[in-house]
Amino acid sequence: MSLKPSVESEIKKAMLAKDKDRLRALRAIKSLILLEETKGGSKGEITSEDEMKLLTKAAKQRKDSADIYKQQNREDLYAVEMAELEIINEFLPKQLTDNELEAALKKIISDVGAEGPKDMGKVMGAATKELAGKADGKAISQKVKALLG
Repeated sequence: MSLKPSVESEIKKAMLAKDKDRLRALRAIKSLILLEETKGGSKGEITSEDEMKLLTKAAKQRKDSADIYKQQNREDLYAVEMAELEIINEFLPKQLTDNELEAALKKIISDVGAEGPKDMGKVMGAATKELAGKADGKAISQKVKALLG
């Protein structure tokens, strides 16, 4: 099932359960999907790859906001962002652990034949495509630097 119908189904469940927090997060996801579908030059349908990009971006935004709120001692806003992040993560693939990420990157490095830091671009291109939605781009970049360095 694609993302939009499953989000709409979850919205209905949240409405019936009167779960305002979950409903807010789900509506934010649906809004992102609708904006992507209706932006200029779009055919009205988005690919599952685009859906993953949308969700990953939304999750990153929530995480960054939560970090800022934590630094500013705004526990109320921090809790809201973390609750939304948790709901967004339900629709993302399971995130890779550090060990799984390292193993996947080692395989990619050997596949592309990278030998040192000069090959970072090749590795990052392949890694971001293969690991989309499964790992944060920043984490991928840091691991690649460490492995190639």
